[in-house]
Amino acid sequence: MPLVSVVLPFMNEEQFLEETIKSVLEQDYSHWELLLVDDGSTNASTEIAKRFAAAYPDKIFYHEHEGHANRGATVSRNVGVLKSKGALIALLDADDVWLPQKLSSQVAIFRDHPVVEMVAEASLHWYSWCNPDKKNVVIRIGAEARKVYAPGQLMLQLYPLCQGNTPGPSALMLKKSAVVKVGGFEESFVKQYQLYEDQAFLSKIYLNCHVYISFSCHNLYRQRPDSTMYQVKQKGQYHVVRHYFLEWLSVYIEEKGFREKALDELLQKALFPYHHPKLFFFTHTLPHQVVQLTKKAVPVFAKQFIKKRLHQIK
Repeated sequence: MPLVSVVLPFMNEEQFLEETIKSVLEQDYSHWELLLVDDGSTNASTEIAKRFAAAYPDKIFYHEHEGHANRGATVSRNVGVLKSKGALIALLDADDVWLPQKLSSQVAIFRDHPVVEMVAEASLHWYSWCNPDKKNVVIRIGAEARKVYAPGQLMLQLYPLCQGNTPGPSALMLKKSAVVKVGGFEESFVKQYQLYEDQAFLSKIYLNCHVYISFSCHNLYRQRPDSTMYQVKQKGQYHVVRHYFLEWLSVYIEEKGFREKALDELLQKALFPYHHPKLFFFTHTLPHQVVQLTKKAVPVFAKQFIKKRLHQIK
């Protein structure tokens, strides 16, 4: 029964925070602590967190940055890890929800596979919370489930360098020693760059740790129109953020001495559009646009041709 430290950073999440905290209280695994890290909230989120901490003083703990400052999700996660007492760390976003078996199922995997340093499961993309008519979708991780992956393997299969679906923070559990080993969360990923903060952390884990991909799904990933992804794309900043991440990853790989040909090829392929934008346009973007235009034009041409032939027959 190892102690699981649940790290939950939040900033102005009064609409969802209580529901999220209650999903921790409802876990069928009882040996946990919950660290609520306030990232400078200016609404009722702070009072909600303090109320739960007062009601469960031996289980739930409230923390904030000096001066109630807003420091970003990565800094807040690192504070939670620093303050934690557990051998295992479970991450939970302030608007997501866990099903009651989330902690027990992942603790069991660590017991059965001592070499594993992180467990990742599928996520339910939760649309029905605000639109009952929209179907929820389980998104599996893009690598074979019920399997242990050695350091480096998942970088060659999953996003952000490959197409395989990557896990979200609320789907993870890690050994605290693994989080410390990789240096925690990258605190430079703030503001719009926060979009890739989880990818930066996961990349470090993939490269340095043994990871177990679970087939289970015990987390509800709330889909919101005001998400960071939506805002970044609306402002046309997605490629600015992705380029920033890829340059960071390139430096990290070089500094840590990861000499893997396949990894280097994937990274160079990902950086190609940013390092050679004109060449990329003529070799990739333009041909793709021509193909798409052709696909649209051919049916129109065919329709006009058939109509003309039918008219001639008549």
